[in-house]
Parts: sequence; C-alpha cells; structure tokens
Amino acid sequence: MKAIIPVAGAGTKLRPHSYTQPKALIPLAGKTVLSIIIDQLKEAGITDFVFIVGYLGEKIQDYVKSKYPELTAHYIHQTDRQGVGHAIRLTRNIVNNEEVFVVLGDTICEYDIKEVVASPFSMIGVRKVDDPREFGVAELDEEGTIHHVVEKPQIPKSNMAMVGVYKIRESEQLFQCLETNIRQGLRTHGEYSLTDALDCMIKMGCQFKSFKVESWFDCGKKETLLESNATLLKKFDPVVDTTPFINTVIIPPVSIGTGCNIRNSIIGPNVAIGDNTTIDYSIIKDSIIGSYSNLFDIVLNASVIGSDTNLRGESRSLNIGDNTSIDLG
Repeated sequence: MKAIIPVAGAGTKLRPHSYTQPKALIPLAGKTVLSIIIDQLKEAGITDFVFIVGYLGEKIQDYVKSKYPELTAHYIHQTDRQGVGHAIRLTRNIVNNEEVFVVLGDTICEYDIKEVVASPFSMIGVRKVDDPREFGVAELDEEGTIHHVVEKPQIPKSNMAMVGVYKIRESEQLFQCLETNIRQGLRTHGEYSLTDALDCMIKMGCQFKSFKVESWFDCGKKETLLESNATLLKKFDPVVDTTPFINTVIIPPVSIGTGCNIRNSIIGPNVAIGDNTTIDYSIIKDSIIGSYSNLFDIVLNASVIGSDTNLRGESRSLNIGDNTSIDLG
C-alpha cells in the first residue's frame, strides 16, 4: 500500500504565512501538519509515500528527507494546479495497481487508522457537519455503505462531509475514472476533483464504506488553525524544559522548538514556538510563532507569526507572514 499526500496547494487562506512556508510545515503543537499525518500513516505500517508537491515543493522535500530518512519517498511535481483529482492522476506510474491511502495535506483527523487499513473495503472518512455545502458530501445508508458523493452541493442530501482521508483498493478503476474525467473536461468548481472520480467508481460498481472520524482539525485558516493548535497541545501535552529560560513563566500547554532563547517573558497557555526563536520582555498566549523569529516587548493574543520575523512594540492580535520586520513602539 502506498500513501499519497497532495501538498501542492498555495494555501491562499493562510496568507501571508504561506507565501514563503508551505501550510503543511507551519508549526502546530510541537509538530507540523505534515509530520502528524506521516506519523499516523507510519503507525499503521505504511512506509511507501508519494508526495505531490508544487508551490515551495523543495521545502517539503528537504523536510521529509531530514525528518524521515527511513521512508521510501517519491515526489511528483504538479506544475499546473488543476485540482486534487488532477494531482492524484500524476501518480499513476508510481502507484501502478497497488492500494492507496490518500490524505489531503491540510487534514488532521483522529480515527483508528489500523482498522481502516485492515478493512477489506475501500473506505472514506466522514464527519457530520452543520453546513455541508462547503465540503465534499457522502450519501450513505444505515450500514455505512456510500451510494453517491458530490463536491460542495448547493442543495445537500446529506450532512456527512468527507474529511479528506481515503483508502482505495481499486486503484486501476480510480485512475480510469480520473483519466476519463480529465479527457472529457469534467470539472467541478473549476477543478478536476477527486470526488467526481470516486462517484465514477461507485457507478462502476466499486463498493465504498464510510468510517466516522472522532476529531477533525481544520488547518486551512488562522482562526481554526489556532483552535487546532490549542486542542492538539492538550492532546500531545509536550514537556518543556524551562531551565534555559531566564526569568520566564511557562503556562502549559506549550511547545517550544530547539535552540530558542526566551527571557523575561510569560508564555502560554496554548502557544507553539518554532526553532531558534528569540523572545524577550513579552507576553504570549493562544498563538503560533514560527522559527528564527525575534520578538521584543510585545503582547500577543490569538496571533500567528511567521518565520524569520522581527517584531517590537505592543499589540494584541496579529497575523504576520515570514520575513517581516515591524516596530510597534
């Protein structure tokens, strides 16, 4: 079985952070979105990965090679972003006819992955939502068998949203449907969607079962990213060695990367800090701070600060991208 992780998107909803940092590599509860996905798949015994990269793809490659040298990793470049379906079609020569486990690169869910991998059926992760019009939607019967899927319907017939996790046993039929849709120019909302290919497979007679995820963390925009960070910090409960930090109070849960220099500050709760960041005379809570940043005399609440950022002065809530210098004094 091969894992396919599409991470070619530009992350427009997370700008300015995603101009210079792929959204899959933004710090989150002492990890990254991508590392949480990879760790889950490794736990289920999957070691063969296909990463579909594009925007800032070299950073994804460098990260995986450095952090996961034991993986068998393939990299496919999607130079023309035409949707997830188009991206997955590019993996055909690597996948051949193997089973695939697809996880979208901004999707973090809690579920029994070993049970899903062991199932004799193709499976799609779902969760009940209040407004399904912004999601791919699965229509299923009482036994959990999926009879129809549709992408962002205006009049949904189900409130079961697909969360971006798919185990597909019939990869040959998957690629047949993807190629047919692309050849016929069948786009939904301007893109070649994976959802349309899955519905094509269902019409061909492929059986899909649903599995419900326990939690679904949205990492696609600032507000939900901060909520996900707080929830995952409580779940992972990282241990922070406060010895190197002079005259500093740490209020858990907090994650702090390696090489950080923190003095005369109050950090937490619900704060994730990347590597090699310097913080002095500051109060920070409910925030994410990138790597190699320098914060001085600042008050931050519900903020996302990018990497390589210099910030001075007093504020309350900021959303600042990488390579930024601001003096608020």
